[in-house]
Amino acid sequence: MVCLTMVIGSAMQPLLAATVRADDFSSHLTDECVVLLHGLARTSRSMATMEAALESAGYRVVNQDYPSREQAIEQLANVAIKNALDSCNRPEPARQIHFVTHSLGGILVRYYLSANHIDKLGRVVMLSPPNQGSETVDKLGDMPGFWWLNGPAGQQLGTDHDSVPNRLGPARFQLGIITGDRSINLILSTLIPGPDDGKVAIERARVEGMSDFLVVPHSHPFIMKRPLVIEQTLHFLRFARFFVENES
Repeated sequence: MVCLTMVIGSAMQPLLAATVRADDFSSHLTDECVVLLHGLARTSRSMATMEAALESAGYRVVNQDYPSREQAIEQLANVAIKNALDSCNRPEPARQIHFVTHSLGGILVRYYLSANHIDKLGRVVMLSPPNQGSETVDKLGDMPGFWWLNGPAGQQLGTDHDSVPNRLGPARFQLGIITGDRSINLILSTLIPGPDDGKVAIERARVEGMSDFLVVPHSHPFIMKRPLVIEQTLHFLRFARFFVENES
């Protein structure tokens, strides 16, 4: 796969917004379903802005909730994704099923696809995924309160070779990754080497086999709500690549 790494600064956002608009996309995509999977210690409400944009673009959307703090990644992936796939095929089977995930949600997709095949799998966009784990788990995982805040899945997101993300292998599907280089949690950022989004280092968002990679000027908790990110997500779902400035 060809991987294009892009870094988009805030100065480009008005250009992108003018070039890639929701009305550029087909309004007849109701046979394509997009599954949304939120991040750790969040709920489906965190993906509501993305949900509305995808529906406006014509997609059927399943904004799947799951108890991210109550179970390990293995259980969360199997239950949440099975339920989402069932929803995508009601009342009529979807022609294609895409995924848009935030943070832990991306690891659930990778885990599920490492053991299961989805016949109608389309494209996957991961927002701020800890694809190689996060140093914050390495350094804070044993502290009192970490388990209560993050549950068993949070404990599985370290950077060691035996962590769940690092055992899953390369992506064997069309995958676009968007991550941020801004932080609103400077304390956590001091624990992370190199540029980060407050939870995940830019380099640890990458995974072998990805189709495209994009860095945006946003932080981990709110990246899924930003117009630039939503526009790029729509573009990848349609074209299997992110928007490039000189595209006509």
